Amino acid sequence: MRALVGDPKVVCAGGFLLLLALVAILAPLVAPHDPLEQDLMLATVPPAGFSGADPAHLLGTDGLGRDVLSRLIFGSRIALTVALVAAAIAALAGTLLGLLAGYFGGIIDALVSRLVEIWMAFPPVLLSILVVAILGSGIHSVIVAIAIIDWTRFARVVRADTMAQAEMDYVTAARTMGFARAAILFGEILPNVTPLLMALVSLEMGIAVIVEAILSFVGLSVSSDTPTWGGMIAEGRQIIHQAWWVFAAPLVALFLTVLAFNQLGEGLRRALDPVMRR
Repeated sequence: MRALVGDPKVVCAGGFLLLLALVAILAPLVAPHDPLEQDLMLATVPPAGFSGADPAHLLGTDGLGRDVLSRLIFGSRIALTVALVAAAIAALAGTLLGLLAGYFGGIIDALVSRLVEIWMAFPPVLLSILVVAILGSGIHSVIVAIAIIDWTRFARVVRADTMAQAEMDYVTAARTMGFARAAILFGEILPNVTPLLMALVSLEMGIAVIVEAILSFVGLSVSSDTPTWGGMIAEGRQIIHQAWWVFAAPLVALFLTVLAFNQLGEGLRRALDPVMRR
């Protein structure tokens, strides 16, 4: 904890993500307007500080007169939900396979390794679009698509770390004492793999936010009337010369969120990895 608190990048990234999570949870209370409310008389009103701005719309309005800030706040709910759930599912599946492959080796390792290699041969974004197109649009389809794609990242990293941990003296001592294989794998090796896993989950959440935005951009995420950052970017791109703020606001939010997840992941790795601490 001292290492984490002493890292300004981790503090800034963690603080930003905590604030974003609170805003997403309290979206109905903190959003100044209904994100779906349209007012064509107030279409493309610029943000505060620019000529013609409306004090009631701090980040301006889009082409249909909807409040950009409110849509940005409600869009964060979709982004964080997909990031959290998809990363958790991918981590669970990939960690389990990586542990089994790294500890038992042999035919299990060969099967898992070949499966990972085959899976990673497909372009991830195209594969996610294909999965969502087959399953149909919706947040559940997006989560499934991301989990199906990114479990391989966890499997490879956990497999390599498990193989290294299996050679340690504490594992040899556990075998000598007669511990069962399951007890050694989940009671001894898994806790020592967890620090690396925590950092990887944070990085994966940033990737999940990007993938969800891409799917929203092409119209394969949630329904079109639900605010999403990718959908806002797609809408803003069409009127970028008349209302650049509609495009810029979700793009900045997306950039800062992914950057925060990446910085948090790197900070966790530096703080929890004993090799990097030395």
